[in-house]
Amino acid sequence: MPERPNILIVLSDQHNRSFMGCAGEPIVRTPNLDRFAAEGLRFTDAYCPGPLCCPSRMSFMTSRYPSGNRVWGNSQILSSGIPTWAHALGAAGYETALLGRMHFNGSDQRHGFERRPIGEYSARHPGAPEVGGPRWTKFSSASSGQSRACVEVNGHGTTAYQLFDDQVTAAACRYLHEQGRAKARRPFAAVVGWVLPHCPFICPRELFEYYAERIEAPALSEAERAALPPSIRRFQELRGIHDPLPERTIRNARAAYYGLCEYLDRNFGLLLEALEASGLSEDTLVLYTSDHGEMAGEHGCWWKSNYYEGSAGVPLLARGPGVPQGATCEAVCNLVDLGPTCIDVGGGAPLPHAAGRSLRGFLEGRAPVNWVDETFSEFVGAKHDPPSCMIRQGRWKLWTYQGDAQPALFDLESDPAELKDLGGAPEYAEIRAKLLKRIGEVWDGEAVARENARAQAEVRVIEAWGRAVAPPHEDTLPVPPPEMEKDIVLL
Repeated sequence: MPERPNILIVLSDQHNRSFMGCAGEPIVRTPNLDRFAAEGLRFTDAYCPGPLCCPSRMSFMTSRYPSGNRVWGNSQILSSGIPTWAHALGAAGYETALLGRMHFNGSDQRHGFERRPIGEYSARHPGAPEVGGPRWTKFSSASSGQSRACVEVNGHGTTAYQLFDDQVTAAACRYLHEQGRAKARRPFAAVVGWVLPHCPFICPRELFEYYAERIEAPALSEAERAALPPSIRRFQELRGIHDPLPERTIRNARAAYYGLCEYLDRNFGLLLEALEASGLSEDTLVLYTSDHGEMAGEHGCWWKSNYYEGSAGVPLLARGPGVPQGATCEAVCNLVDLGPTCIDVGGGAPLPHAAGRSLRGFLEGRAPVNWVDETFSEFVGAKHDPPSCMIRQGRWKLWTYQGDAQPALFDLESDPAELKDLGGAPEYAEIRAKLLKRIGEVWDGEAVARENARAQAEVRVIEAWGRAVAPPHEDTLPVPPPEMEKDIVLL
């Protein structure tokens, strides 16, 4: 790989890594992601550091797990005193830019990014109101959260999220053309942040109708439902989906999710076209990933916030100078590894206290020395989910919740669909003990519960100030007017 290439990271939101043609999904149409994978490298076993938006994204930026950032929830604030890979590359001479979504909370909406050509709806002071029209007018805000209503609200039409991604894509294309025209420019490291395919489960009508005719609704037998890990049954109960949803609701929501994945792919194609037209393609390392996955009805679950592959796994594709073409990599890795990778490629100084490891060797077609197939993910929910931690080590995946007597354990080699929980099987006691011991070396559930409560209390004070003062922020992107939703049809 040449010294100091440009770096372009495309970061979507809630994209199940299986929902790509290049990952073997036979129905979804993702020709641009598929072509990109054919021209580069696809990581098959990449994970998020936390299966929730803000904690995962902050860990992506700092290369620390959520406990290292003290950010476990979607309202908590990353300290400006913690350096990010954007700081490290900026110090090394790169122009760093953030275009669109990142879900920073607090007054600092940059965290090392020198430029922010386009912001996002939530780029504002905590507690301060959004700017522009209401984000939703035909349905409640619950449609983008984690409750039964979120799946029941489904259909076709245009949402604020689709328009946001279109705006971000257009701004990113302009940015790339600007970089291509610049003379004696510095190398750039830019993140393009999209919100799709995040729910609400509403997509353009032609896409919805295409997928509604082709998809199947995943269903659990009574025996499979009874065999779910206790932590998953609690997950369902807390979110109102313990009782099975009607098949029609499941089919509609899944059809819309498929459509949103294709919509994302279209914007990805526009971005690749702009990169090629700007003359930057040969000198740019491009990474595509997402902050976490989407269960889309599998195992009777939706959204994220659990450790099944559909939620904790993330897509990770790479293309650029020296990257093997049409290759796959089965190394166990994590979003916390992307910062060290970019710093390594760009010649920056390593981040202190980083948990991630550079993937540069894999990008150059060789395995890094002493790579260990191990990674972690952690979560604390706003719906009374107790603190939890997952470890993936080789073929094994184990997750444990604070206070639970029994963890969940899966052998992903013999059971890739995660249908057989070995958490209580006596013959696996030794592997369970080994993995639980390893988790205990890096994670403390009691300390997480205590510190999370403190962090939430601190955020409430700052949000009260924001509601009272309502200060403006330069990075806030106004929400489009309500007429944007005129074509929405709820089913």
